[in-house]
Amino acid sequence: MQFARHRRLRQTANLRAIVRETHLHIEDLIYPIFVVEGEKIKNEVPSMPGVYQQSLDYALEDVREAVQLGVRSIIVFGVPNEKNEVASQAYCEHGIVQLAIRAIKNAFPELVVIADTCLCHYTSHGHCGIVENGTIVNDDTLELLAKTAVSQAKAGADIIAPSNMMDGFVAAIRQALDEEGFTYVPIMSYAVKYASAFYGPFRDAAHSAPQFGDRKTYQMDPANRLEAFREAQADVDQGADFLMVKPALSYLDIIRDLKNHFHLPIVAYNVSGEYAMVKAAAQNGWIDEKAVVLEMLTSMKRAGTDLILTYFAKDVARWLKEDK
Repeated sequence: MQFARHRRLRQTANLRAIVRETHLHIEDLIYPIFVVEGEKIKNEVPSMPGVYQQSLDYALEDVREAVQLGVRSIIVFGVPNEKNEVASQAYCEHGIVQLAIRAIKNAFPELVVIADTCLCHYTSHGHCGIVENGTIVNDDTLELLAKTAVSQAKAGADIIAPSNMMDGFVAAIRQALDEEGFTYVPIMSYAVKYASAFYGPFRDAAHSAPQFGDRKTYQMDPANRLEAFREAQADVDQGADFLMVKPALSYLDIIRDLKNHFHLPIVAYNVSGEYAMVKAAAQNGWIDEKAVVLEMLTSMKRAGTDLILTYFAKDVARWLKEDK
């Protein structure tokens, strides 16, 4: 009787290991931190167990632990005390993100520090741009995004990561960076960012929920696939150095599409809702957290991502070290 014996290559752990096609590495991980103004502040985000809003003193300790675990890159999100309609703290020389970047680069000069470049954390209305008569004004917003990116680069950011989904944002930021002498600072574009229901816990962490309406006029419809090609191609043409897909878990097909069609590093954002669901199920004893997280992140690598922005970064780094 003739038939394929696929089970031959599954008989032992070592045999499975040597034929494994996809591998997750600590170097793949980007660790997000939320920095607030003040001192001795460490507030756990209720919807994200294990994630904290931290003042800079505690954030430096957090980053030190990540570095000791082998994590090589972080992304900084700021939560300012002051917000207004023009997001002035986003591009302030002494804004919370700028202060955090300087302190982190001073303490860990080899660490890759990524700056989230958006306005929603800094606007009083919670939208990612300038609002006039209830409408997000695209081109005026680009000017503020460019100012924000330049201020972050001046503070020492290694990578600028604009997440706003305004049309032309990569071109505006690239031009501004180049004009200020930051030719070699790359842009990690949130190129394909869907108007997703998975963002809820993040808005608790960053205090960035919109005060009216939603973000569906600038973030993508979750039903659309071809639109992702148009968005990504536009960012490539404008000078993006990385392409990000956000969220990750429900958009693995989009990650694979971008990997197949573009020759830039692909980044997946394992977003807050994905994190919170796993945490909730694990706390109830319904799942094996480590096994589920490693399977999820491996699926993102298998789909084609090169880097994964994940709140599980420290846990995963610890697990990978233990498994070695």
